Amino acid sequence: MDQIFVGNGVGYLGNAILGSFLGGVVIIAIGYTWGDGLLQLIGATGQNLSLAHDYGFIIYAMMPLALVQNTLASIIRAEGSPQYAMGAMLVGAVLNIIGDPVAIFVLDMGIKGAAWATILGQFVSFLICAAYLARSKTFRICGGSFKPRGKLLRQVMALGTSSFLTQLSIVVITVINNILLVQYGARSEYGVDIPLAAFVVIMKLFQIVLNIAIGIAAGAQPIVGYNYGAKKYARVRELLKLMIKWTVLVCLICTVLLETFPLVFIQMFGADGELYTQFAVLCLRIYLSLILFTCVQKVCAIFLQSIGHAKAAAPLSLLRDLLLIAFSLVIPIFTGVTGIFWAAPTADVLAILITAAVMVKLWKDLKVPDENVQESRTALKASRPGPIITIAREHGSAGKRVGQLVAEKLGVSCYYKELTALAAQESGLAKEFISGLNADENAIMRDLYLSTSAVQQAITAQEKAIRRIADQGSCVIVGRAADYVLRERENLVRVFLHAPKDYRIKKVMEMYGDTAQEGEKSIARSDAARSAYYKSISGQDWGDPHHYELSIDSSIGAERAAEVICKYLG
Repeated sequence: MDQIFVGNGVGYLGNAILGSFLGGVVIIAIGYTWGDGLLQLIGATGQNLSLAHDYGFIIYAMMPLALVQNTLASIIRAEGSPQYAMGAMLVGAVLNIIGDPVAIFVLDMGIKGAAWATILGQFVSFLICAAYLARSKTFRICGGSFKPRGKLLRQVMALGTSSFLTQLSIVVITVINNILLVQYGARSEYGVDIPLAAFVVIMKLFQIVLNIAIGIAAGAQPIVGYNYGAKKYARVRELLKLMIKWTVLVCLICTVLLETFPLVFIQMFGADGELYTQFAVLCLRIYLSLILFTCVQKVCAIFLQSIGHAKAAAPLSLLRDLLLIAFSLVIPIFTGVTGIFWAAPTADVLAILITAAVMVKLWKDLKVPDENVQESRTALKASRPGPIITIAREHGSAGKRVGQLVAEKLGVSCYYKELTALAAQESGLAKEFISGLNADENAIMRDLYLSTSAVQQAITAQEKAIRRIADQGSCVIVGRAADYVLRERENLVRVFLHAPKDYRIKKVMEMYGDTAQEGEKSIARSDAARSAYYKSISGQDWGDPHHYELSIDSSIGAERAAEVICKYLG
């Protein structure tokens, strides 16, 4: 989410904050309306339902501001003040840590005291983050910034797809495991509450270690993405080795501590009898035994996302969690309640093997020489005042040729591949990387792909190049959502070229030597990718005639199509 905020207007910021707040309101509505039924659905039992009720119904109240605080922290990091964001979160965490024992034991508030201490920490973190808005150097929030704009909110949400899937998988795993622990715990000597309590403690420890690994990968993500986009593959390989090296080191230390001194960590969260301690120690050793594999697998998935390999990153990011769910459902059938915990190392082994196979193949692909790549520099050509013509086109509609003909007739420059060269010069990324932004990806993959910092850099550089071209005067620009980028220009003429499928298939066969079947598939893939890219950039529908001054069937011929455009220009 970080990449979209800075430099794209306070409208994004306001809608991101508003969306987070409204999301919290929805959670409150569901939590209070569904009530204890929701708590029971996710594993609360008759013995702990009242405690869950007392805690949960207080926590719900802070949900809108807690979500806004997380959004503000992302905005603050994106503007280049990660220390401020971290400080705000640390203050809230420290208040929570100190407030819990004070409220529970000193003030004798019990579980409700723990909830009040939690929302106090969240509220203070929110206030600190909100105070930053007044000191920002690059934006100023005002009342109008919070005007709901669906297009902007959709773009922000698209960049959060990866994080959303990760968090959703954790929620699903927790709910399923809670239900299974209740089911199988009731049949065991441990009862229902001991397995549930142990699972909460183990998951807390699991998330602490996992978040350290994710932090390493997330911190390296923009550096990895940039170097991959610039085709500096040797650096990318070194960065991958560093990410895995430090992840392995941290996880080995944590594993040794957890496996050697499990009782110490269990007692940090309290101990309720010998039977509980015995079960918790056993299951901690089982569940966290291969957390090294878990962390390395997650780091590799984040690495793949950072270099834009969405088709591999999305499945790998969910692979371990999906396997864990499957094994959690199957293994306890044969082993009882402890089988729920054995599901984790079993899933870890299979997930790391599949991930290793993917990464070995990628490692070989990163051996392509990259140090001596020479990029020819493209110079902008000054032009006379006049109209700027942007041409969007369906694949096979001869858009490039029509653009060249219009430029020749007007005596101005036509920019097509030159645009990606200029964007490469602007960003330092490789032309091939920028040219591949319209990669063939489905909607979910594209959301994941667009969440990488390198792609965001490329998009930003491309938009800057388009504006620099337009600043030179009259010209023709083919593709790259130029009609949207230059939408504020008064002298803009937006053209969309389309043609019957049979005509376009024939053109593709002539240009690329495809068979008719290959040509049809190529058209479908290319048009879907262009449409998805345009939607991601603008929030609008590609090819919608309402967004263009001219919509021309280019089957009349490239020459005639160019004449129609020139005649419209007068």
